[in-house]
Amino acid sequence: MFPNWVRIQQTLDRHGVAVEAARLAEVEPLARKEIDDAQAIAQPTEPVRGWRFFDLILERAGITPSEATAAALTELRSYHDAHNLWELIPDGVQGALEALRARGLTLVVVSNSNGTLPAHIKRIGLDHCFECVIDSRDEGVEKPDPRIFQIALARARAQRETTIHVGDLYQVDVVGARAAGLRGVLLDETNLHAGADCPRVRSLAELVNRIEQGAFD
Repeated sequence: MFPNWVRIQQTLDRHGVAVEAARLAEVEPLARKEIDDAQAIAQPTEPVRGWRFFDLILERAGITPSEATAAALTELRSYHDAHNLWELIPDGVQGALEALRARGLTLVVVSNSNGTLPAHIKRIGLDHCFECVIDSRDEGVEKPDPRIFQIALARARAQRETTIHVGDLYQVDVVGARAAGLRGVLLDETNLHAGADCPRVRSLAELVNRIEQGAFD
């Protein structure tokens, strides 16, 4: 899932900041890669890190920080705290999840989030795809801490030897999964991590194909 770029554009526009939703989506992978840094991940909590992410997106989109951008982000954060701003489901995601379920695989969400995630997953209609949803705020521990992966394994009644974790941040997802004894797979849609020392996929559709080919057996 991705932030709702249209909602973000409209909120910025109400505060007098003009930027296209498509431009925000275009620069998001660059901002995500910039925040995917071991020192940045280790220090702040997820809420602080998450809003630094939006600062970087605006900077990459050529928007100068101002009182207007601060006010818009404050409004968006209030919405996120209540509902969760990650509302954009790319084409093909639901089909890929359902294909994985059809293969008899158990799917679990493990996310650094804000306590809204289980209700949010249900609101956007993906709850039927998952055995359980692990929200870091509810558990009191966040990725890359291996304890949150251990919680997920226990809830799903799964074994680490037959589990992979797929995520889009190397330092959070791959490093965290490895610390818990899992295999980490990096979701790298825009091919920004060509030198990563882990398996990479460009989409969930590719993940489905790789699993069907036995790549992670």
